[in-house]
Amino acid sequence: MNNEVSKSYTLKLTLIATLGGLLFGYDTAVISGTVESLRHFFIEPMGLSLNEANAMEGFVISSALIGCIFGAAMAGWISQTFGRKKALFAAAILFLLAAVGSAWPEIGFRMPSAGDHSFVYHFVFYRIIGGIGVGIASMVSPMYIAEIAPPAKRGSLVGLNQFAIIFGMLVVYFVNYFIAKQGDTEWLHATGWRWMFASLAIPSVIFFLLLFIAPETPRWLVMKGRVAQAEGILTKLVGKSMAQQEIVEIQQSFDKEEKVSLKPYYRFMMTWLILFVVGIISLSLAGVSSALEISMIASFIIALYVPIKSYGFLIIITGVLLSAFQQFVGINVVLYYAPEIFKSMGSGTDSALLQTIIVGIINLSFTVLAIMTVDKFGRKPLLITGALVMAVSMLGLGTSFSQGLPGGLKLVFMLTYTAGFAMSWGPVCWVMLSEIFPNSVRSSVMSIAVAAQWVSNFLISWTFPIMDKNETLVSAFNHGFSYWVYGALAILAALFVWKRLPETKGKTLEDMEKLWKKN
Repeated sequence: MNNEVSKSYTLKLTLIATLGGLLFGYDTAVISGTVESLRHFFIEPMGLSLNEANAMEGFVISSALIGCIFGAAMAGWISQTFGRKKALFAAAILFLLAAVGSAWPEIGFRMPSAGDHSFVYHFVFYRIIGGIGVGIASMVSPMYIAEIAPPAKRGSLVGLNQFAIIFGMLVVYFVNYFIAKQGDTEWLHATGWRWMFASLAIPSVIFFLLLFIAPETPRWLVMKGRVAQAEGILTKLVGKSMAQQEIVEIQQSFDKEEKVSLKPYYRFMMTWLILFVVGIISLSLAGVSSALEISMIASFIIALYVPIKSYGFLIIITGVLLSAFQQFVGINVVLYYAPEIFKSMGSGTDSALLQTIIVGIINLSFTVLAIMTVDKFGRKPLLITGALVMAVSMLGLGTSFSQGLPGGLKLVFMLTYTAGFAMSWGPVCWVMLSEIFPNSVRSSVMSIAVAAQWVSNFLISWTFPIMDKNETLVSAFNHGFSYWVYGALAILAALFVWKRLPETKGKTLEDMEKLWKKN
């Protein structure tokens, strides 16, 4: 009976923590139902040229990713200094602020009014606030679960966080569709988009309240010297005898770990920040309209010199490319711009949102398939197979647009692409990132890899509308060009996994250390 109580308690805490993952998915995908409305409400009244308007749209849509980058960077420091639970509290509060502020960016200045584009940068500010919450949750939610889960169940319980992310995306697809049905297109562009963002407040408040009944993780408590409190929590999680044994193991693990392992990462972040500030000031003074975007990406790439010097070229480039390819295959174009893609196929607003829900269901279903098969077939086979499926699907989708083929065929390519990603690069990339690095440098190198993932996400989300709405490219390829680019990158991703990525199935961390030393 005590064992059943422990399992129930562990599952309850896991489900609370996965709400951070659900909000991660919800916040990043809510934008998908508002893209056209944001263009009508904020961007068109500015009177910009077509290329300038496309660039501004890309910035507004991808602005939350700026917050994601810095949120992920700060998450390690926040969770280590104040605790995992307080970090999740911070994320919940940020999600709530983002929900209210994104819906009514005029708040505190004036009453909301239709077509007032002057508050576009207030909207961007609140999207960045939400992005910081996403960045924190993306690191701390799985960390919390791993630190409260028993070793035998840790993998499956942490896997629930990935499921929660996809589920959050699916939920918001339904919410966006329901809200869009409450009025006509004019109402959606003037008011409906606000309620899509405001809906994020409900799960945010639920997450915030449930965190009061969740304890701090035993690992963090031991790190802070609160061993008795940690043992009390562990007793609830695994029983008294196992708790005593695990306390000893946790203390030993801290004795063996390198306490300075994060210092190269902090130097990397400082270098990145300085280069970013210098870059954005210099480019702004030079009159470059995309100074922020160029500075963010270029400064990150240059700053990689610092960890490469500390850890070596191979280990850093492997982590960065593994994360980057997960984004370069174009998944967030599908997640963020799905309704707009379906509209370009000829669907109306309601139909486009409904088809987006189908994408979410496929994403969720094949994520479960990946979780069930990754330990059976191995990591590399799934990643290579998924990359090739995505390559064929994206090349086919681009050709369908270019040749004006029926919308039904485009939908098939879109769904096949989503299935290919969900069964491979979606969950398996995170599995690989958690396994591939030696224990002594895992936290540092994985932090850099996660930062690379958000930077890559930012790059793809920023450049998609520039490519997709460029008059020359549209005239020549009818919206097909960008999908060919993602298809080609998916082929490169398959080649990277085949040639450079080791298989981690069944290998211990000691095996991985020997592999890196050999190389």
